[in-house]
Amino acid sequence: MIIRTMDQSLLLLPEALRPEHLMGFYLPGIGVLLTLLVVLISGVTARNMVGQRFLVYWEGLLSRIPVVKSVYLSVKQVSDTLLSGSGEAFRKVLLVRYPHPEAWAIAFQTSTPVAQVANIGGDEMVGVFIPTAPSPVNGFFFFVRKCDTIELNMNVDSALKYIISMGVVAPLPPLHPLAKNPAGRAQNE
Repeated sequence: MIIRTMDQSLLLLPEALRPEHLMGFYLPGIGVLLTLLVVLISGVTARNMVGQRFLVYWEGLLSRIPVVKSVYLSVKQVSDTLLSGSGEAFRKVLLVRYPHPEAWAIAFQTSTPVAQVANIGGDEMVGVFIPTAPSPVNGFFFFVRKCDTIELNMNVDSALKYIISMGVVAPLPPLHPLAKNPAGRAQNE
């Protein structure tokens, strides 16, 4: 039924180019292939030529609107930093004590602190972002002592899925700490 419906897209072709006319018989699924091909070609075209020009035009338009300009450029800078493959943001998944000393939360190491913050505690500090579930775009940013964190052998995508699912979708591979916890015991003890 679905294949026959998608085969109706072949009716857009001139009669001489329809597969039934060329092959002499009806072959189900040719319309599905034609539809997928059109979508693929449209996507490639939009991404490479037309889409890039539209994006440049849109950014130019937004940069001319006074209030929108500052908000848009700030959000763009943050998203480019966080989502770029070359940046250091969100490259390590950590466990940190939050919201109280007996609880652990998944966090992402975001940075090393500026000199003013780094010199306060005497210990090496790291900046961490603790996302909230199920919306990891919200959360808390803290500086914590590096010795009070546990680095997990988990990629950022798996950690985000784990957070969004509120712990229902366990990451693959399972959690394996790379270091000892702050009490000096291995995680599996």
